[in-house]
This record gives sequence, structure tokens and C-alpha cells, in this order.
Amino acid sequence: MRIALIGASGNAGSRILEELSDRGHRVTAIARHPDRIARLPGVTAVQGDVFDPAGLAPLLKGHDAVISAVHFSASDPRALINTVKASGVPRYLVVGGAGSLEVAPGVTLLDTPEFPAEYRAEAEAGARFLALLRAEQELDWAFLSPSALFVPGERTGRFRLGQDQLLQGEKGSVISFEDYAVALVDELEHPAHPRQRFTVGY
Repeated sequence: MRIALIGASGNAGSRILEELSDRGHRVTAIARHPDRIARLPGVTAVQGDVFDPAGLAPLLKGHDAVISAVHFSASDPRALINTVKASGVPRYLVVGGAGSLEVAPGVTLLDTPEFPAEYRAEAEAGARFLALLRAEQELDWAFLSPSALFVPGERTGRFRLGQDQLLQGEKGSVISFEDYAVALVDELEHPAHPRQRFTVGY
């Protein structure tokens, strides 16, 4: 498939880029600083800015799907969604956040007193992004929330998927960037969560 990846040089984006390349997809890898994008087979690095919709939409046009791996607090979710729609690309996969996942019925991770203050703005922006997607009538979207700890690790290919509840394992709620990328590209290739948020963890 032809995939446009926004935020291809970041922690999650760089792992997703590698996974896409390894599986033989052709990727337009977009970042503000394209020199930071890994040189991989099938990858074309281009400069793009989420705050420049007029410049970004043409970069997305003609692809089978768009993946965005950008910080919610460093972007405009409504503008991003509208830019994808303007490009004519039908599928949109979003690297989500864990803050809006439920830890108890009606209680999100964001609602808990131990939620780190330094991550609150980003998590709240992610929750607003998800709300906008849930109201979206045109795009075939999916929003993949990581576990509470989203960290560098290894690609094992062994993990669990869930829906709106935070996943907990023997080591708490955790997923590596590498295995997150596997789950996201699996969804790209074999859609199982259309117009849904889902989550991944060990």
C-alpha cells in the first residue's frame, strides 16, 4: 500500500516507519525536519508541517491511508482531520493516548489522582482528538491507544488488544514502541476496528 506517515521521525513514528518499510509498503514519511527521518527501503522523506494544511494536503493526496504520529498538544486535531479529508484519502489511523482509557466504569486514567501532571495537557488534547473522530462521518478512522507506559523496547509480536479499558499485565500497563508499531500496521493491513478506538498492551 501507499501510506503517508505524519510525524515519521518521532519515537512512535520512527518505529511505525520501520515496520511499514519491513512489510514492503511505500511510505511518504513527513516531518518538519526530514533529515531526521531514517533512510529505509520504500521510504520517501518530505518536509511537512501540521500547521500548514494547504501545504500538507497535497502531500497526502493519492495514498491509501494516512497515519499520524504527532503530539496532540503540538498540533490542531480539527485541522488535521480536515486536512486528511481535503486530501481525499479515505483511511486515517491515529497514534492515540492512554489518558482517555477507562480504569474503572466511567473513570478514565486521566481522572485518577496519580496521573502525572506533566502529561495532563497532552492527554487532555488526545481525549479531545478522540471525541472529534467519534463525531466524524466521512473518514474510516482508527485510534490506537498505547498502554500507560509507552517506552522503547523490543519487537516481540506478542501483545494483547483491548477496546476502551486500560490493559494491565504482570509488569503493569506497558507496551513498547516497537510492538505498538506491529499492532498499528496489523490494523492497517487487516482492518478490525473501523471507526473505533482500541488499545494494545502486554
